Amino acid sequence: MNKAELISSIAEKSNLTKKDAESALKGFVESIEEALEKREKVQLVGFGTFETRDRAERKGRNPRSKEEITIPASTVPVFKAGKEFKERVNK
Repeated sequence: MNKAELISSIAEKSNLTKKDAESALKGFVESIEEALEKREKVQLVGFGTFETRDRAERKGRNPRSKEEITIPASTVPVFKAGKEFKERVNK
């Protein structure tokens, strides 16, 4: 499912216009991005949790040259699916 199909599905299920559904989806995504930028956790009970995790600096290897490189530390977004969401997917 791509973004346009998701917007159509949201519009159909929520009785919104496609334009309103697109605005709602955009607002949802922006809200999660802003919370993660602030290092806050977003919990949607039954669906899952969005959060950030820190990755330490580590050694890696360039696959072309086999040269060892240092991969810098970073902060990455993480999604952990909730119990009800997992159960629905595993039907």
